[in-house]
Amino acid sequence: MTVFRPAAAWPALAAPTLSLVLALACTWHGRASAQPEGTRAPARAALTVTLAQPQRADLPMRIPANGTVHPWQEALIGAEGGPWRLVEVRAGVGDAVKRGQVLAVFAGELVQADVALARAGLAEAEAVLAEMAAKAQRARELQPTGVLSTEQVQQALTAERTAQARLQAQRAALQLQELREKQLQVLAPDDGVISTRSATVGAVVPPGQELFRLIRQGRLEWRAEVAAADLAQLRAGQSVRVQATGAATVTGRLRMVAPTVDAASRNGLVYVDLPGAPGLRAGTFARGEFETGASSALTLPQSAVVMREGFAYVFRIGPDQRVAQTKVGIGRRVGERVEVTSGLEPSARVVASGAGFLADGDTVKVVDK
Repeated sequence: MTVFRPAAAWPALAAPTLSLVLALACTWHGRASAQPEGTRAPARAALTVTLAQPQRADLPMRIPANGTVHPWQEALIGAEGGPWRLVEVRAGVGDAVKRGQVLAVFAGELVQADVALARAGLAEAEAVLAEMAAKAQRARELQPTGVLSTEQVQQALTAERTAQARLQAQRAALQLQELREKQLQVLAPDDGVISTRSATVGAVVPPGQELFRLIRQGRLEWRAEVAAADLAQLRAGQSVRVQATGAATVTGRLRMVAPTVDAASRNGLVYVDLPGAPGLRAGTFARGEFETGASSALTLPQSAVVMREGFAYVFRIGPDQRVAQTKVGIGRRVGERVEVTSGLEPSARVVASGAGFLADGDTVKVVDK
């Protein structure tokens, strides 16, 4: 037989259970509150770090610049005579050539025939002069005797002078034809490197047409733009470190500062002589720095500076071994050290390495190096 308890009896059953739960909760809270403060677990160090302090150092003062590598001088080599047909091309792009080296040859049959004709004319003029000179000599000898009239003597002397003039004209004509014959060969005007070639075998080339371009002596220069305010610090002979795309860093010498400044950009051109180096080519972009002296600066190891969101930070170590992220200004970099321009005093203690793994407020353990 099922017995139903009346609803009025439920509060009487729940009251003892609720009292027991409250008693247990109060007991647990009392024990937790009674735990001594000194027995709590200490904060664990996030990272073991080494300490660094700012140091004074003399850093070089440099003016940065951008520019392009150019040939020092570029010689344009073309046909001096013609129009002639090219029969041989002996040089190509990138070839190192010597002064006077043959680069190309033209067909010379017609010119050689003209040379032979001029030589024959010279021989004829020499023979005529010899004959006229002999007649003039006889006229001079017979003039005192009266055998020849004055008119005949003058005619003989005039014929001699005319023959001399014709001989000189034939010699000049022969020199002209020999010069044309020399022009059948295109010669390098200086030592250097061929930078471009448009000469093609079989082409008929008119006078003055470009066939080659030559970088004279293989010399290159860096033409860079420098702000007008910095031009006064530059002098001829200063050393310049230049880094061209795809080439090793080289040390050049400032040769000249342009006498004018561009009115639009307010920049002036500077010309820097570059030494030969593998991978250094005309037309490549290059960055450089002009050394203008040195100045004292506060520096830190580069490993102590962290870049976050475009700003530089260091982590200062406090007395409680907690770090504080501090924003600083940075400037010149030399070797493994970087200049600190603002945000840090010389007596500060900062994390020397591993700062990239830290966050503001982390606890660290400092050890000696």
